[in-house]
Amino acid sequence: MRHIISILMENEPGALSRVAGLFSARGYNIESLTVATTEDATLSRMTIVTSGNDAVIEQIIKQLNKLIDVVKVLDLNDGKHIERELMLIKVKASASHRDEMKRMCDIFRGRIIDVTDGSFTIELTGSGHKLDAFIESLDKSAILETVRTGASGIGRGDRILKL
Repeated sequence: MRHIISILMENEPGALSRVAGLFSARGYNIESLTVATTEDATLSRMTIVTSGNDAVIEQIIKQLNKLIDVVKVLDLNDGKHIERELMLIKVKASASHRDEMKRMCDIFRGRIIDVTDGSFTIELTGSGHKLDAFIESLDKSAILETVRTGASGIGRGDRILKL
């Protein structure tokens, strides 16, 4: 089962390497990883998407809690949460297909953020399923380049990952 693990950690050199090393050493896969500083510049928030049964996820969380840089760990799948991904996709937009690309962008609530003579760069945010559906709706030959962030997530309501 897919899990989103959110980690509050000290913003120190090598902290990301130690977390990635933990996954690598134990043969766990990281499907996506995002990390950035929080409102407190001494702390970073890391979001890891991984897969495994309950025992594997429990083991991952226990191992993460043992790392010296880790302050707090939360499995977002244990409660209500919101998750989003960001995708930038560059598509062909020749004169005859420009209107169609604009319409597809509007349907999926994307934004055209760059326009050239032959291409559009579109920004989309939403669930992974929404981004996948956008890609599937396009002619494969129209896609020039795709960049995705992976999931970022936050607990709903009182579920807060904070000191």
